[in-house]
Amino acid sequence: MPRDKNAVAVVGTRVPSERGRKIAYEYSFYLAGHGVTIVSGLARGIDSVAHRAALAAGGRTIAVLGSGIDIIYPPENKGLAKEIAGHGAIVSQFPKGTKPLPKNFLERNGTIAKLSKCVLVIEGLKRSGTLSTAGWAANLNREVFVIPGSEITDYLAREGATIANSPADILEYLKSL
Repeated sequence: MPRDKNAVAVVGTRVPSERGRKIAYEYSFYLAGHGVTIVSGLARGIDSVAHRAALAAGGRTIAVLGSGIDIIYPPENKGLAKEIAGHGAIVSQFPKGTKPLPKNFLERNGTIAKLSKCVLVIEGLKRSGTLSTAGWAANLNREVFVIPGSEITDYLAREGATIANSPADILEYLKSL
């Protein structure tokens, strides 16, 4: 997908703070407005905010499902999924009819990392799927960026993740590749 060559995963908690929502929107909108494809998992919270911001910026976004392509989860994101399909892609590595089981989301997180040049972690708890996505990215030698101020992002920063002070930091990183 040449037009998606500069793709950035934006991930985080399903229950974000107002600060997390604002940051996810700001970064995703900025990046999408500069031609970067936003990749996320169509989950509640940060994922949904990132997809919506990319769409609002007139950019592309890819939603990676943890279920079959015919099962949109969570169900309240069916409208968002339809909008994404018109301005990006809905993808799944699972056969049609596959239910959104917990183990599928861990596999899905690997796909999110594989489709992206880097991963931006907005906020969350240390024990979460967000850590899984960051781990996949690190194992694939993808840069992991974090916004300090939450349990997961502070932990990842201590482990060597790069602190993103602005969305321009990520854009500069992509230009350096």
